[in-house]
Amino acid sequence: MQAVAWYPAIKTLSRREQVRGCRKQRCAHVHATVNIRASNSPASANPGTSYNEHKPKTPPPDLPSLLLDSRIIYIGMPLVPAVTELIVSELLYLQYTDQSKPCYIYINSTGCTRADGEVVGFETEATAIYDTMKYIGNEIYTVGTGVAVGQACMLLSAGNKGKRFMTPHATAMLHQPKVPSTGERQATELNIKWRETLAQKKELLNILSQTTGHGIAKLEKDMQRPLYMTVQDAIEYGIADKIVERDSKAIADVMSAGAWDSAAGLVQKAI
Repeated sequence: MQAVAWYPAIKTLSRREQVRGCRKQRCAHVHATVNIRASNSPASANPGTSYNEHKPKTPPPDLPSLLLDSRIIYIGMPLVPAVTELIVSELLYLQYTDQSKPCYIYINSTGCTRADGEVVGFETEATAIYDTMKYIGNEIYTVGTGVAVGQACMLLSAGNKGKRFMTPHATAMLHQPKVPSTGERQATELNIKWRETLAQKKELLNILSQTTGHGIAKLEKDMQRPLYMTVQDAIEYGIADKIVERDSKAIADVMSAGAWDSAAGLVQKAI
């Protein structure tokens, strides 16, 4: 019986020693980790600084605002109502800020259609931008980059003479206005839509005749089928004037970060 009583006592004492040993090992591991972090060895991991030390003192400006600061308007989508609203608003804003400085319009757009030819916008989206370009008193630079198709090609040609540029590998293309899907319309409605499309075609031809110098008869004949033009072809046709180069004046002077914050009404807090 004594052996039975003595054996559990030895077993209990052994478990306590194991627990104490584990605690000692944990403490030693923690102290070693702290010493490594505090050291200057290449393998050490220094404690990070707080997030607040690297927070921006002012909200960062978005990219369209930075472009607008340089008086650049970028048309990089088909001409749908949302795009037209933005472009017209930016043109009016640039005229309001300074009527003596030029505006720079960069164009990479398939006009009122998608790349596959599907109609996504009305032809009046382009004429709204064109009318605003002529309404404001600012000088207009246009730069074609990528593609300028249909009504977008018309906008490219609408810049001031001598201020219409294209990048070396850009493409321009003219085509007739396209009629969207008619659905289940009555014959009378189709006739009304046909007359409206014909009127829009005449307006497009009149504008192109003014910007390119060609007669309406020649333009109408050339646009019977899609007319693709390289940069040199577009220059000869009167759509553009020059190939944009590194030293070309196709962008306004850019303000410094501090000047931009001051103009935007952002005040940097003292640290």
